[in-house]
Amino acid sequence: MNGPSLKRLVAASVVAALTVTLAGCTTPTIVAGSEVAVAVSEPFTSLNPATSYGRSSATNADVAWLTGAAFASYDDSYGLVEDTSFGTAEIVEDDPLTVRYQVSRDARWSDGTPVDAADLLLAWVANSGALNTPDFDDAPYVDPDTGRYTDGFPDDVVYFDGSIGTGLEEATQTPQLGDDRTLFVRFDDYVPTWRTVLAPGIPAHVLQARATGDDYEDAAAAKEAFITAVTERDEGTLGALARTWNDAWNLDETAGDQTPDDGTLLLSAGPYAITAIDETGVTLGANTEYRGSRRPTIETIRVRFVPDPLEAARLLESGDLDIVSPEPTEEVAEALLAVDGLSVTVGTEGRFEHLDLQFADGRTGVFADERVRQAFLRVVPRQQILDEQVTPVQPDAVLLDSFLLRPGADGYADAVADNGSADYATTDVDAAVALLADAGVTAPTVCVLYDPSSERRQQEFAALRTSAARAGFTVTDCSSPDWRGLLGVAGAYDAAIFAWDTTRLGPGAAGAIYRSDSALANFNRFADPDVDALVDELVRATDADEITRLSTEIDARLWAAGYGTPLYSYPTLTAVRETITGVTRSPLARGVFWNAWEWAPADAD
Repeated sequence: MNGPSLKRLVAASVVAALTVTLAGCTTPTIVAGSEVAVAVSEPFTSLNPATSYGRSSATNADVAWLTGAAFASYDDSYGLVEDTSFGTAEIVEDDPLTVRYQVSRDARWSDGTPVDAADLLLAWVANSGALNTPDFDDAPYVDPDTGRYTDGFPDDVVYFDGSIGTGLEEATQTPQLGDDRTLFVRFDDYVPTWRTVLAPGIPAHVLQARATGDDYEDAAAAKEAFITAVTERDEGTLGALARTWNDAWNLDETAGDQTPDDGTLLLSAGPYAITAIDETGVTLGANTEYRGSRRPTIETIRVRFVPDPLEAARLLESGDLDIVSPEPTEEVAEALLAVDGLSVTVGTEGRFEHLDLQFADGRTGVFADERVRQAFLRVVPRQQILDEQVTPVQPDAVLLDSFLLRPGADGYADAVADNGSADYATTDVDAAVALLADAGVTAPTVCVLYDPSSERRQQEFAALRTSAARAGFTVTDCSSPDWRGLLGVAGAYDAAIFAWDTTRLGPGAAGAIYRSDSALANFNRFADPDVDALVDELVRATDADEITRLSTEIDARLWAAGYGTPLYSYPTLTAVRETITGVTRSPLARGVFWNAWEWAPADAD
């Protein structure tokens, strides 16, 4: 910030907290001097992973996970785990859905300031878009070379560039504050992710002081001023808050030390706090102010940017890394297995490869007929694609046979046994030809959209084109470097090969993709009132057996309709030095970091 107010508010205490961490004062669980180095494939670019720029690198979210806190999260078995040491989220009214979020008295930032309702209110403001200037388009102000906003961003608008689309956009009314730790959020529609949709990100007291330049007596006064600006909709202050929130936590891409001079930018509410940043990565130390249930054992985690998987294997061998989970290839697997003293495991992640068919507005319109869709799916070489893309790394890999559930999740085996996927386990040219004849269609043309820069997708497209030709399909190339931007565009393609990333885990994802009226991710114009009704039941279901039953019914309808086909879950390859225990890789977004507080030296008492 400009001026001395941040120093007066929090800077001195931040420096003190970091000094304590670096000096080796520990919580009872920490093994003094313990250190783990972890490789990541994307650079650390922002301390605020909720902005468009911050979301561009998964490493930003990984670091925020280690330094943050939340009411609930998902474990490595897709189970929802509540963290009552941070606080509680509880439905207090069903219609409209109203949730009480209450932060624990023990939750605090690493400068000692309590995490409270003001911080939750900021998370709502930033990620709901409710107070943003209507119809404002930020695109002209984004630097195409960096992805960051330019200096010419207008001063007379309010625009928080948050994670709009994850659920808080359904909370259009300003939340009500209870006591200083409690926020009541009313959602216009049911949001199945209500337990996870709200969590503190940027500290409200720091943002208020940086954005306004005002000299507040203490953090509480800054928070009170922030709350007033929100509840009274002070557009001048909100505009300044938004511009600061969007940009102040981004890092300058320079050589050498990138650690911000202003320590308030590094405040943490989680088990770790950032102590240093440079072009090679970020260093985190155990947060001595943390009082939650996730107190770590490892004192220091070094997150190192290593984009080359083979270089990561070399650094493991040299002792410069302890944990890597690189993009798996046969060559990388062989390199890791050649290193002594490692535990190498193969698994799967939540991301899965799939083929979607356009029910309407396709390039040729060929898939408007259900019989033609089913015929095409009969000649998709699913097993060949699996054998070429996954089996060399994961020999025991099997086809993914559910649109909704993942291998290892509760109910997966039961669902795939009864959802109709067995009909598409192998190609059946005769069945495809018969279906086309019944539809009165000869030599149909199918144009496929995919990423031309991906060798994986190039190979999948080639296999699909060759196999489909056996039944009389002519498969043409609609690939584009802008394939993401073309998803759902009318007339652009007939089928698409891409991956879903299940970072938005849970039943709510089904509504985003398969509901007839979903504008978020229903790219192929699929519409089925019966599926809509089943999805509405699913997003409210909490019983495991009921979730399995509903998922199986939706799966069966998707397969029967010729929706497309899931192909495989992406394989993972994780190597861990045997001197470290407790490391597993979640199939979800946070990967190996999901339980970093449970890591420990193998020789720890």
